Amino acid sequence: MSKRRPVIVTCAITGAIHTPAMSPHLPASSDAIVASAVAAAEAGAAILHLHARNDETGQPDQSVEGFGRIVPQIGAQTDAVLNLTTGGSPYMTVEERVRPAAQFAPQLASLNMGSMNMGLFPMQRRYPDLEGWEKAHLEGSKDLVFRNSYKDIDYILDACRDNGTRFEFECYDTAHLYNLAHFADKGAVKAPFFVQTVFGLLGGIGAHPDDIAHMRRTALRLFGDDMVWSALGAGAHQMRVAATVVSGGGHVRVGLEDSLWSGPGELSTSNADQVRAAKTLIETLGGRVATADEARQILMLAPQRQAA
Repeated sequence: MSKRRPVIVTCAITGAIHTPAMSPHLPASSDAIVASAVAAAEAGAAILHLHARNDETGQPDQSVEGFGRIVPQIGAQTDAVLNLTTGGSPYMTVEERVRPAAQFAPQLASLNMGSMNMGLFPMQRRYPDLEGWEKAHLEGSKDLVFRNSYKDIDYILDACRDNGTRFEFECYDTAHLYNLAHFADKGAVKAPFFVQTVFGLLGGIGAHPDDIAHMRRTALRLFGDDMVWSALGAGAHQMRVAATVVSGGGHVRVGLEDSLWSGPGELSTSNADQVRAAKTLIETLGGRVATADEARQILMLAPQRQAA
């Protein structure tokens, strides 16, 4: 009998795109984020991709204090790899975005590999009654460039260099793969490259099977065996993209950051439910869910350090 391939499932717990009024199931407080992350790990997520939120308003919170309310608590209750965002929110400066990763020295942090338009405003059609910061959050994206310049990327790499932190390289389009190759060629990042290709977000590449095949083919040409390929599909594309990527030998990311839905018109009730759906998909396609320790081995993560 052939050995089943271990597939890493990353769960992105809350993110900075969706707002609390969009779903009662979106973790929008520190306690809710901790509980949802632990449940996702128990369901099979090897990696937990973490953002923090303001406990009063539910807004994205990239402060060290905000992450201090979730990182130690999650780490004490699970052995999953904690992956801290350096993307934060497109409305934040790079200095704000990198502070939690620089402080907590995680084994893994996300790193966006290029600037892009980030169009969240089409969601206004589904949520016409949003008010306050939630309405402004969507409306403002009509004139929003998510800045990730070469200088910004260097800044994040330098801020985390002494921590031993490795990166989930988030690539929203083909040019972002070439940007990663540029940093690899100059020795700023080391293999294996954990390449997270993102499909279906307005401003980035689409989620057609041809788009997925193109990104995979380009990444393989640029990085070959030095790449660990993963992908996520935004919104309704989530599980279809996951199926395509697992079939192609990749790893997957799910979670309420990326999609609030479990089916047409049906809200997903938890991050754990999405992880369980991914696990079923992976096993149906002949794989098995990787453990957290297997993910550490595959990604060659450094031993966890204690934050200062």
